Amino acid sequence: MRIKERREAMGLTRMQVADCLGVSKVAVRKWETGLAMPNADKLPVLADLLHCTIDALYGRAGPGQSD
Repeated sequence: MRIKERREAMGLTRMQVADCLGVSKVAVRKWETGLAMPNADKLPVLADLLHCTIDALYGRAGPGQSD
């Protein structure tokens, strides 16, 4: 997932992301390092927070877009 690069581009800390999603800073770190994945119910909120699509979090282009 591309959470870390999106988060850093937005100028957010792991703690800020964690607070917005109601998870721990450790959970965010695990998502960023690939040790865990966010629950499906967190993905829309995470994408909105990071100003991107869920597909972009996964490094995928949406229909009609290129990577």
